[in-house]
Amino acid sequence: MTATDATPDTTTTDPLDVATMCEAFQNTVARCGGDVALRTPGGAQEITWQEYGDRVRRIAAGLAALGVGPGDTVGFMLLNRPEFALGDTAALHLGAIPFSIYNTSSPEQISYLFGNAGNKVVVTEQMFLPQIRAAETGAETIISIDGGEGTISLDDVETAGADDFDFESSWRAVGPDDVLTLIYTSGTTGPPKGVELTHGSMLAQLRGINAVLEAKPGDRGTSYLPAAHIADRWGAHYSPMVFGGTITYVTDPKAVVGVLGEVRPTVWGGVPRIWEKLKAGLEAKGVTDPAALDEETRTVVRQLIGLDDVRYTVSGAAPIAPEVLTYFAELGIPICELWGMSEISCCGTVNPPDAVRIGTVGKALPGLEVRLADDGELLVRGAQLMRGYRNQPEKTAEVIDGEGWLHTGDIATIDDDGYVTIVDRKKELIINSAGKNMSPANIEQAVKAAHPLIGQAVVVGDRRPYNVALVVLDPDVCAAYAEQAGLADGSAAALADDPGVQQQVADAIATANARLSRVEQVKKHRILATDWLPGGDELTPTMKLKRKPIGAKYADVIEEMYAEDTPDD
Repeated sequence: MTATDATPDTTTTDPLDVATMCEAFQNTVARCGGDVALRTPGGAQEITWQEYGDRVRRIAAGLAALGVGPGDTVGFMLLNRPEFALGDTAALHLGAIPFSIYNTSSPEQISYLFGNAGNKVVVTEQMFLPQIRAAETGAETIISIDGGEGTISLDDVETAGADDFDFESSWRAVGPDDVLTLIYTSGTTGPPKGVELTHGSMLAQLRGINAVLEAKPGDRGTSYLPAAHIADRWGAHYSPMVFGGTITYVTDPKAVVGVLGEVRPTVWGGVPRIWEKLKAGLEAKGVTDPAALDEETRTVVRQLIGLDDVRYTVSGAAPIAPEVLTYFAELGIPICELWGMSEISCCGTVNPPDAVRIGTVGKALPGLEVRLADDGELLVRGAQLMRGYRNQPEKTAEVIDGEGWLHTGDIATIDDDGYVTIVDRKKELIINSAGKNMSPANIEQAVKAAHPLIGQAVVVGDRRPYNVALVVLDPDVCAAYAEQAGLADGSAAALADDPGVQQQVADAIATANARLSRVEQVKKHRILATDWLPGGDELTPTMKLKRKPIGAKYADVIEEMYAEDTPDD
């Protein structure tokens, strides 16, 4: 039986009229069979939907021969590559629960995550074998896509299935309440929690987002964020599974901007830092005021960066500076800022493309209720909520109350038109020694927007008389600065002591302070001679600030700033 023979009737015109992601995938294979589904830059790999479907059937049979069945977990630790989609989709057709972990995970972290998930099978590649082997995981089978001692290959799995394996019965037995994947939280406030998302919750998410940001046949996108992050799974894995289209896998996220010219995506998005760096790159080429350009020039600029075909773009995961949003809007690339979290299958609110309100994260998706608690915390309720945290019912009860409202931990406001504005994380608000409340994220956003040299900024001021900031330079901008200035060493560590850089950062702080209220202003700052990397001591793999570890690691620097003379105002 071929994959096409096993597909259901596809007379429906609504790709979302399905019960599970398995059914959605089979419909898409039947509908888009000859179109390219998965590819790599340059076309070194190109897999059509028909080939995707056929290989999923064979890999599913092979995984079943290894003992993988309904409810079993399968761990993935891979770069962004088509093999992830093949293996993940095959596992979910068995009713299994495929999940990914961050490639920056240490052996200790791997041991914890795999212990919580309980997986006996790992799909990985040679570069991660040392970490996996150093971890006490309990995994019985390691599938490595590029070989390695003591592993089996994906090709071996693909040819190991029994000829009489009943693939169709397997995927048809999967139900909407079955767990689709685990998304492990980034662990900013403690050990990661395994968010259990079901087939039904993800389909609710896709129905809601598609009502605002419509997917179309033939859409082109990229996969460059970690598959352990809900944004990549939603945008580059599950959404194409329902609607079709082509995804180009980019193994190095730093290279994604360079790939846009080839891909020319129709839908695309990134975290604020991606947009900030793209803006800085254009400004370095002289595109400082898009509003002053004629339309022909703006078209050329859009073509230059490969975003001339986008219908909409998005930004999420952290606040983005209004200046960045305005810059791209004037260039003809409006960014729809959104808000979401793993616990709600990704997106909760989004700015409609034709009604963007800069400074807000838009309105609630259809099907999702939102309201504010008495203290301003944003509460949400709807079918796209997680089933719960894996093996942690007490943690689940802490965030989902008896009426089904998820307590997000974000302080927000909602205007009369339903547009939501995120103030900050509830646990991260600064309350200074005078009792004034303020959002560090908003202050940091203003500082970072003031100059491209500033890659990261952390504001400290809780229970203090005034705010101070730790500043980390952007390594790419540092390199460009050094070249222009004729400096031999363009590293962030070297430039932290450069008088010219120090003056530009000081000027940027002054510019940011002019936009802030007196109580919010940064009175002192220090440029750190280091770089912060995703998954390191200071940043989560999704580039969120680890505030408590930062405070502890740089406690001496912080105390030095407060020990100096008190500012005049």
